Amino acid sequence: MPHPKRRRLVTTALAVSLGATTLAACGSEDGGKAESGPVSLTYWTWTPGMDKVVDLWNKGPGRKDRITVTVKKQASGDTLVTKILTAHKAKKAPDLVQAEYQALPTLVSNDALADISAEVGDARGEFADGVWQQSTLGTDAVYAVPQDIGPMMFYYRKDLFEKYDLKVPTTWDQFAETARRLKEKAPDRDLTTFSANDSGLFAGLAQQAGAKWWTTSGDKWKVAMDDAATRKVAGFWGGLVKEGVIDNQPMYTPSWNKALDTGKQIAWVSAVWAPGTLTTAAPDTKGKWAMAPLPQWSPDQDATGSWGGSSTAVTTDSAHREAAARFATWLNTDRDALNALARESGIYPASTSAQLSGAFSEPPAFFADQPDFYTRAAAIAKTTAPSAWGPNVNVAYTSFKDAFGAAAKNRTDFTAALRTMQDDTVADLKKQGFEVSR
Repeated sequence: MPHPKRRRLVTTALAVSLGATTLAACGSEDGGKAESGPVSLTYWTWTPGMDKVVDLWNKGPGRKDRITVTVKKQASGDTLVTKILTAHKAKKAPDLVQAEYQALPTLVSNDALADISAEVGDARGEFADGVWQQSTLGTDAVYAVPQDIGPMMFYYRKDLFEKYDLKVPTTWDQFAETARRLKEKAPDRDLTTFSANDSGLFAGLAQQAGAKWWTTSGDKWKVAMDDAATRKVAGFWGGLVKEGVIDNQPMYTPSWNKALDTGKQIAWVSAVWAPGTLTTAAPDTKGKWAMAPLPQWSPDQDATGSWGGSSTAVTTDSAHREAAARFATWLNTDRDALNALARESGIYPASTSAQLSGAFSEPPAFFADQPDFYTRAAAIAKTTAPSAWGPNVNVAYTSFKDAFGAAAKNRTDFTAALRTMQDDTVADLKKQGFEVSR
């Protein structure tokens, strides 16, 4: 049986997942109370230019409310999660933290994040259902305010699609046929590559297919990375790699950049932030790309996955919870703040009302010939499928990179790699003391 302390973490995590409406709050007894004196808050974030955005608060609403926020730049990903948990264990976590959506269950199950549902007002109306769900974990609690999102899309070289008489695929079956057709017409070119060096891509594709990798069954966690939806995705991409009609090399390498820049690869399954990557990876192709919705598994489907995105959360160690929640809400719903985030940090806002205004009223410079870029992006973002994250995403992602990386390189069975990912994730949960069901 789990250690008593671990049992407490299990109970908390399961309460979150099962939709409990209350969660014991830790930290200062002053959490949630308005304060009359000056308040100083600390915010851990990795977003570039955040200090300039926060200056707007400190000189405007913050000054009026006597609330000052200081930005402390941090590393991102697992490094930051570990630092937050270490600080929380010593009861010294900052007031506010930037957290990727997939990190929220880990932080909540360790009692590191406060429920700010009573402090965020009507912010819920600013966000699509699938996005808001990631910050609530499917409960009545609110553990963060969504900041940026990464709805997935299909990017393609419109000039080369025209040259080879290819149609933009609207289903995954059409995607496969397009890959085969291109290979027949131009053997030296690939439609795209399957890459195992960014786990978020595969997670988003599985999400679109309806996968829910972490759920609960009774009082136990259930891991379903080898469910029918994910097996369908793995089998589809593994089949294309084995057939040799797409490449099997990782993204973000010099050779990948060259393939995009020279047209050796003519499409990329990516997310809304892709224009920024293409600007540096394939600078010679400016104006030659177009964006379309992600292909669907059936013609009547209308869903996309999410690749990336983060939120602003208030920690249970904060002595100024109400003030911190007020800042988090302002940062992610105020028009001036969101325009500054877009300008200084290059983010795509989670706020639906901000997705068609200010910095997003014109297409990205790299896609200047597609004036409806952000109109289409906003429509796609509304179809984001619900996610289901658990307390050990880092382990699952590492296992994916190792198992799928080897399978892609050797053109071997992707479903076997999927079973490895499943087994590794379950074993880690049990090692941590969580109870797991199959």
